[in-house]
Amino acid sequence: MRYLALLVAALTSTEMQAFELAPRLVVNVTIDQLRSDYVDAFSDFYSRYGIKRLLGEGLVYDGATYPFFPVDQSSATAAISTGTSPFFNGIIGDTWLDRKSLQPEGSVDDGRGYYSAEKVRTSTIGDELKVSSNGKALVYSFAADSKSAILLAGHAADGCYWLDKNGIWTSSSYYEKALPRWVKSYNESFGEQYRKQNGRQDNDNVVDLALAAMSSTDIGKDDISDILNITLSATKTDGKPVHNWREEMQSIYQQLDYTLGRLVNAIEKRFSLQQVLFVVTSTGYNEERPSDLSQYRIPTGTFYINRTASLLNMYLGAIYGSGRYVEQEYGNEIYLNHRLIEQKRISMPELLARSQAFLMQSAGVADVYTSERLLMGNDDIQKIRAGYNPILSGDIIINVAPGWRLLNENTQQTSMSRAGVTPFPIIFFGYGIRHERISDPVTVDRIAPTIAKTIRIRAPNACRVAPLF
Repeated sequence: MRYLALLVAALTSTEMQAFELAPRLVVNVTIDQLRSDYVDAFSDFYSRYGIKRLLGEGLVYDGATYPFFPVDQSSATAAISTGTSPFFNGIIGDTWLDRKSLQPEGSVDDGRGYYSAEKVRTSTIGDELKVSSNGKALVYSFAADSKSAILLAGHAADGCYWLDKNGIWTSSSYYEKALPRWVKSYNESFGEQYRKQNGRQDNDNVVDLALAAMSSTDIGKDDISDILNITLSATKTDGKPVHNWREEMQSIYQQLDYTLGRLVNAIEKRFSLQQVLFVVTSTGYNEERPSDLSQYRIPTGTFYINRTASLLNMYLGAIYGSGRYVEQEYGNEIYLNHRLIEQKRISMPELLARSQAFLMQSAGVADVYTSERLLMGNDDIQKIRAGYNPILSGDIIINVAPGWRLLNENTQQTSMSRAGVTPFPIIFFGYGIRHERISDPVTVDRIAPTIAKTIRIRAPNACRVAPLF
């Protein structure tokens, strides 16, 4: 026994960590639209407990990106939890067109009036934890919106909660038949308080319910690792555009700093930091206020997707005979009528090639990606291919030129094209993590296998990338 004690005393901290149990708790914090430039711009206004502490003590990857394009809230969140891209996990956006009904469907709408994770086609890190522990591990997810909560929770979570339109915490029967008593009690005690307050309260509300869960459940109370998914936001909640970023965003990032500090301190009071792994990152996209670029002589214009789809249909009709070759357009995608094309015995590769050549002549088009081209998987279009799903996506994807606005006059859908990347970090903190700033570019899909390695389980079943450490 004395020899064993001397041996343990001689081990370095790194060697000791190899003998330690996996962390009791993983706190997976996703911050919607967090931006590195804003994080840096307001650094003088932070306390020493929140963002400043995470950056100063954590392992920070400064050059994080998503391995696919385009990115929005749903596709980003699903990539974090599944460790893979929309090509495999099936979450190609917040909404997409259902090929059968030709109507938009949401990423977490199950088609029966409920919210669920049924559209996630792979396992998540939480699912794998439930499987590896025979259901004993606990997985909870909290967010102000259903998409973030569900896509991080996965299929097998013990609890998944979000705020309804009245500011009341709710869930889905997909996870539980009824809200547990502690959530009902929270709604009764604090719900009215948050609804009456003005300003940015969603983040505090999310953190407060997550901490209530730690007091009311067995999260982190045994040696089996648990996962607590928390989604916060670094955006305005009033839906109005940002006119003066210094004044408006400073208050948002200061409040976010306070909320993060409160979360870390509260968890640190319950556990040793050696028992908790914090993971903090961003959804990586950025919704900007549309600007009139023409007044600054920046090349711009409006690309009308509905008009373009009609012209393409006329063009194909002139070649192959009359018919409705284009079934629908949605976003920047065009969906073709496969049944008609098969009935007319038209070569799909030939039709797609003709369509691509025709569309490339349109003003405001930077590139055209057909399903044929994407499935070939050439290296130069890997990020576009990764954001595409052969079953769900359109047959033709139009990449609008940077600075141009895409508009569908039929649905009033509009978006501004921007090819640039908004930088954001990935931060690991706690559980023996040593401080380091790493500038090498990394992708967000590597978070899931890193968590999996740390808690000693398999990575999600479609994850093909290596852990970050």
